[in-house]
Amino acid sequence: MNEMSSRSNSNTSRASSHIEGVAGFKLWILGARPRTLPAAIVPVAVGGACAVGLAQHMWWRITLALVVSLALQVGVNYANDYSDGVRGTDEKRVGPLRLVGSGLASPRAVKRAAFAALGVAAIAGLVLAALTTWWLLAVGAFAMVAAWTYTGGPKPYGYIGLGEVFVFIFFGVVATTGSTYAVAEEIPATAWIASCVVGLFACALLVINNLRDIPGDTLSGKKTLAVRLGDSRTRVLFYAEIVIAAAGIVATSFTAGPFALLGLCGVVATYPAIAQVAKGAKGKDLIAVLGAVGRAQMVLGASYAIGLALAL
Repeated sequence: MNEMSSRSNSNTSRASSHIEGVAGFKLWILGARPRTLPAAIVPVAVGGACAVGLAQHMWWRITLALVVSLALQVGVNYANDYSDGVRGTDEKRVGPLRLVGSGLASPRAVKRAAFAALGVAAIAGLVLAALTTWWLLAVGAFAMVAAWTYTGGPKPYGYIGLGEVFVFIFFGVVATTGSTYAVAEEIPATAWIASCVVGLFACALLVINNLRDIPGDTLSGKKTLAVRLGDSRTRVLFYAEIVIAAAGIVATSFTAGPFALLGLCGVVATYPAIAQVAKGAKGKDLIAVLGAVGRAQMVLGASYAIGLALAL
């Protein structure tokens, strides 16, 4: 009887450990902020589309570009979680789960996760540089430093209102034109314009995130661009980014062809978000708006990439 009881307890313990393991894995997935991953996928899709007609034998390289982009995004997310958590910035927040701020993971573990993700990006980037040009190493190194110092280090630039600059450059211009170069080893004018469109959509996502966090960031001393501009002007900035992105899509229809206008589907898809922002959505209501912008970003990525591919 005792032996049977022991076996039963052992099986229960194993089952419990298994459940805890699954929960832990899901926790780290949530900590990676999967809703932000469109910001990493869209520039690769659009950049690859800009390479159509320029090269036909290097398409497998786009996989490496996607790995770099996704790993960098996840690395930034974990680094942001770690740095904001140890500073206490995430103690009073309205948004989704943060690992360190919630106490569900130790700062050391989250820091290791950030370095692991950035390490994957570095390895994939090294291979890509070896296949194309070693100048990509300099770009990659700059991206790594920028990813960590966004909210980390003694003087994080994300705390002085420069987060949007980082996002526009690295998840817009660099990721898009870099993906084009990885495939074609050249960057046409269309790719430069398209990279700005992608960057503006990525910034729009960050602007909504920071609009939601204005109260908490103000209390913690995190002077994001939204905190500096204030609520009403941040909303205007969001509208302006979408309008300028639309103008960029129209511009690429002149350099690539009319099919590029399919990218305007992404602009139309922002309507639900724009409507809520115009109504004055705040706090938790902006979480849904953030999701709407992310979905619009994916619509942009798909429609714009298809349009550019057909046009070119």
